[in-house]
Amino acid sequence: MIEIEKKPTLVIGYGNSLRSDDGIGQKIAIALSQLNLKNLTTIATHQLTPELVEKIIQFEQVIFIDAQINSEKIQITKIDNINSYPQQNWTHHLNPISLINLTNKLYNKFPQGWLITIPIKNTNFGEQISPEVQIMADNIINNLGKNFLN
Repeated sequence: MIEIEKKPTLVIGYGNSLRSDDGIGQKIAIALSQLNLKNLTTIATHQLTPELVEKIIQFEQVIFIDAQINSEKIQITKIDNINSYPQQNWTHHLNPISLINLTNKLYNKFPQGWLITIPIKNTNFGEQISPEVQIMADNIINNLGKNFLN
């Protein structure tokens, strides 16, 4: 999956937990927090906000987990060079790249970043996760958990 070093890591799982599969990022963050893994801190949130930078600066690496519609497989993207991404106008919507960029601009700190997106199909109102999405989530939880076992 991801070659993750055992160093202080923040996992930010985000999405709308009231829109079925769209909440899978939050559910993964919550499940990881219940494992009480050393060097792993999690945040489950509805959306990415500038205030998260205050948490991000405390870690050497950050993993963002989100749902993605119109995709067929889990995608893992390394955020390794913020200069290669376009500048974002600061609106009500932030993405992982803009948060890493903001962390760098405000604090001159560039934590290693990863974005994991999980393909989803069901965004109906509700909190139920589709079985196929739950299987993918369990695989991510198990793989990340193994990386941080003592």
